[in-house]
Amino acid sequence: MERCPWCIKEQIYIDYHDKEWGVPKFDDKTLFEALLLDGAQAGLSWITILKKRENYRDCFDNFDATKIAYYDENKIISLLNNPGIIRNKLKIKSFIDNSKAYLNLLEKNGSFSDYLWQFVNHKTVVNNWESMKEVPTRSYESDQMALTLKENGFSFVGTTICYAFMQAVGMINDHLVTCFRHKEV
Repeated sequence: MERCPWCIKEQIYIDYHDKEWGVPKFDDKTLFEALLLDGAQAGLSWITILKKRENYRDCFDNFDATKIAYYDENKIISLLNNPGIIRNKLKIKSFIDNSKAYLNLLEKNGSFSDYLWQFVNHKTVVNNWESMKEVPTRSYESDQMALTLKENGFSFVGTTICYAFMQAVGMINDHLVTCFRHKEV
């Protein structure tokens, strides 16, 4: 069974590739979590975040935006002292600010999923890459998503982060054509 070559030989990464990456997701909370975690990845490898994902869920109230939006300095200090997550103050504060932006966006649009999926006309963009060299790190759609998310108060949502997010949540199918998951998702 052939997989995308970025999928290193750790079981957690293989499971993520085989079961999650590229599968279309439409649940608001699931998309919110994925966007925050992709922002936490900035400057790091995805495997680093993936290994800490359960800790993030525990530390950030299972990504309940209503709770995160009201985190105070004491909570920030507590998070900065937690080795189970990336202890970067800017990234932690972005979770709080992004929670507020997410709640505002929900109030305006009703659905985070509809808002995000509009950038791909509500259907997965299926690419047919044969080599990892062909896979881009950004696209027109990710540029537009990053721009509008920033306009709505989000941070750590540059075009590269948005592209990785779009790949992860199935807005873009970038499994190589040789990967068994390409046709499945």
